[in-house]
Amino acid sequence: MTDLPLLGAAMPLASLEQYKTWIIDDQRDLEIQDFVMADVLNGDWEARVDRAKALLDGYTGRLGIHGPFWGFGLASQDPDIRAVVTRRMEQGLAVCEALGATQMVIHSPYSTWHYNNRDNLPEARRQVVELTHATLDPVIARAEAANVTMVLENIEDKDTDARCLLADSFDSPSVKVSVDTGHAHYAHGSTGAAPVDYYITRAGEQLHHVHLQDADGFADRHWAIGKGTVNWHAVFAALAPMGSRPRLILELRDKGGILPSAAYLQQLGVAR
Repeated sequence: MTDLPLLGAAMPLASLEQYKTWIIDDQRDLEIQDFVMADVLNGDWEARVDRAKALLDGYTGRLGIHGPFWGFGLASQDPDIRAVVTRRMEQGLAVCEALGATQMVIHSPYSTWHYNNRDNLPEARRQVVELTHATLDPVIARAEAANVTMVLENIEDKDTDARCLLADSFDSPSVKVSVDTGHAHYAHGSTGAAPVDYYITRAGEQLHHVHLQDADGFADRHWAIGKGTVNWHAVFAALAPMGSRPRLILELRDKGGILPSAAYLQQLGVAR
C-alpha cells in the first residue's frame, strides 16, 4: 500500500556505499552518524561532508545527522560545561548547513533520577528547563535560519511528557521531539514507564523523528526489528495518524539488519 509510511535508516558513511541504492531509489529518509564525536567535529569534518555529497548524488530525500552527545548533557549546572555543549551544538549545525541536512538528533536531559526527584526538590522541574535553555538558546536562531530541526530523543526518560513540554517551551520550529523505541522499551521494562506506543501518542504534533530499534526491555539493544519484544503493531498504530511528518529511522547496531528489518515491517503490513 502506497499510503504506508516509508522507512529510512541511520548509518555511518562507511555503510552508505552499501545502502545508497536502497536509500536513493525511493528517496528514503537518511540520518548520517559520523558527526557525534568531538574528535570528528574538532577535525576535518568537511572531508566527510564532501564524501557524503558524492555518495548521495541524485538524493533529494530528507537528510539528517545524529548530533554530538558523548560525555555531556544539555542541562549541566556547570557554566563552563554548558559553554562546551553549546559549542558542540554549533558544530553540529555547521555540519547540517554544509550538508543541507534539515534535522539533528540531540539527547534529552531527563533521567530516572529526575523523574523520582522532580517534586522532592522544589526547583527540580524548573531547573532542568532553565539549564537546557541556557545551553540551547544561543543556537536557536542559527538552527531556524538553516531550516534545521533539533529533535530531543528520549534516553533515560521515564516521563513521556517532560521532554515534550521542554520542546514546547522554546516556542520554535527548530526544537521538536524524537522517540527511540528501544529506549522507551528499556524504560518500560526496567523502570516501570509506559509502553512504547504511549511515548509516540503523547508526543503528538511535536513528534518529528523516530528511531526504530528492537530490544528486550532491559538494555539498549539496537537489535534488528523482530528480534526483541517491542509491540510493533501498537507502535505503528500510534504512528498512523501522524502521516509522513515523523522520519522513521532504522537505528540498528548491526547495519546488516537494515534490509531484513524493513522486510519484517513490510510483511507486518505497517511500513514500506
